[in-house]
Amino acid sequence: MGNAEMIVLDTHAWIWWVSSPERLSDTGREAIDRAMAAESLYLSCISAWEVAMLTERGRLQLTMEARDWIAKSEALSFLKFVPVNNNIAIRSVQLLAPIHPDPADRIIIATALELGAAVATKDEKIQNYPHVKSVW
Repeated sequence: MGNAEMIVLDTHAWIWWVSSPERLSDTGREAIDRAMAAESLYLSCISAWEVAMLTERGRLQLTMEARDWIAKSEALSFLKFVPVNNNIAIRSVQLLAPIHPDPADRIIIATALELGAAVATKDEKIQNYPHVKSVW
């Protein structure tokens, strides 16, 4: 079904992909599978922070410690974590309007833009943001 594109997983898409793949849309799952096969699947390191925060606050329950859960994803050869470097940090602040203020979402969007990738997300605010491609 065409060439695989680079995908940055939004945090919820990562959690669902690992723990509840049935929650992904068919289109999203297919796009993620193609990116996985092409080794062009990415995660912003801010997503690791979000997972740790959500588990710490009791808003996300995992079957193991967050550190171990994240390490299992880090061990996947086809998934690459992208650090929040200075370019991404600055770009996240300078995103064109209209964009919502959530800093983690802004960093995920900036990461996708920096890589020339699409964001796999159910978040309508990201889906409706005209300056980044999304899949779901």
